[in-house]
Amino acid sequence: MNTPIFDFVENYIADVPVRLHMPGHKGMPGPLRIEPYDITEIEGADVLSQACGIIAESEANAGTLFGCRTLYSTEGSSLCIRAMVFLLKKIALHKGREPRILATRNMHRSFLDAVAALDVAVDWIMPRKGDSYERCDVTGEELSQILSECREEGRMPVTVFVTSPDYLGHTLDIAALTDVCHERGCFLAVDNAHGAYRKFLAESEHPMDFGADLCCDSAHKTLPVLTGGAYLHISRNTDPYFTEYAGQAMALFATTSPSYLILQSLDLCNAYLAECGGAFEKTARRTTKLAEALRKAGYRTCGEERWKITLCAGHGFADGTILAAHLRERNIHVEYADAKHVVMMFGVNTTEGEYLAVERALSELAQAEDAANSPAEATGDSDFAATETSGDRVPAPLCVLTPAEAVWAESEYVDASHCIGRVLAEPLVTMPPCVPLYMCGEVLGEDAVPFVNGRVRVVKEPIVRRGGNGR
Repeated sequence: MNTPIFDFVENYIADVPVRLHMPGHKGMPGPLRIEPYDITEIEGADVLSQACGIIAESEANAGTLFGCRTLYSTEGSSLCIRAMVFLLKKIALHKGREPRILATRNMHRSFLDAVAALDVAVDWIMPRKGDSYERCDVTGEELSQILSECREEGRMPVTVFVTSPDYLGHTLDIAALTDVCHERGCFLAVDNAHGAYRKFLAESEHPMDFGADLCCDSAHKTLPVLTGGAYLHISRNTDPYFTEYAGQAMALFATTSPSYLILQSLDLCNAYLAECGGAFEKTARRTTKLAEALRKAGYRTCGEERWKITLCAGHGFADGTILAAHLRERNIHVEYADAKHVVMMFGVNTTEGEYLAVERALSELAQAEDAANSPAEATGDSDFAATETSGDRVPAPLCVLTPAEAVWAESEYVDASHCIGRVLAEPLVTMPPCVPLYMCGEVLGEDAVPFVNGRVRVVKEPIVRRGGNGR
């Protein structure tokens, strides 16, 4: 597969040009040693927001690989999510429907910001009782029931928006959700930021192959792409209205100075994906093998994602942040750790030696834990053992303003001791995974206090209560 963006830049460098254009380093090798490849939208380099040359050609290459219409982002999936919300509102208005989205509660911060800025109504599918807030499971049967209730209440969404895989590696049955959505006249949009690689397994597990209408991938999270490289995918079988306005949607939220380093990285990744053969399935099998070894050593894992291992607190460690610190001492750096989880992400460039180093380090820690505890204590039964989930879902926080009303209201900062009972003016999320504990427009409860880092922005004026919007 050709690489038109990279080839253009290579040829430009080879000509040793006089650079009377941005960036200011003028292509002179500097501290990063990649400055010669860092250009701007000069003649022949195409324009990302109105691609019709080498960028359009490269995007078409990516679309061939993914089997859909694909647009590039140099600002991660965050840009793609904002663009999807714009497209979903636009098609709702086009069809004479209310711009309303039914979303799983574990949506990314960029979704929250987009619905607030664009004034889109959202109803939430809340997590199950006992689940961590990062997870929000929903089956096709459940979604069908929820949509029936939405229709009866006059709150029928134009789109269902879900996250799969989530940050901890849990996945949803996208095919089942798609069938339900299409039967009920809804679109399905998927935040697949962590799952770009799933297209290239022995059997594709990508949302676009399961019928999703819109999807975003963070290429940089799992593919050999520079940070910020991402894709917006549009199904070839969905309403062509999405494709007609996709470029406008992306340009509305994007910088006018996209990184050509990231664009070249996305471009070169196409060639890699076209030639990678069984590397992706090989990585999945090796990661699964490591997960099995860790479970034999006494660790508990969660999630179905095949390139990710999420350890759950219990035998082997009582606090994920402490375990992560132990691993750092061995020069092993994990993706994420909190009191209950440690998330490790693997990829095609993870070496066999690195897999063995992780297994050795974690096995040694588990053995040390066994030696320090009695046999009964070493079984994995502890205060940190996973809580059993139930079919019931946690109630949604009391919502008294729409996200847009809360964002545009006069607001002020208050510290944690004064936030209870106040209406949130911006989403309260943790970094990462950037999913909402509370959404703007919701009334803060006591459970929010531990997550308020110093202070939080709340609405100034008294408000009239409207009631919840969760399911």
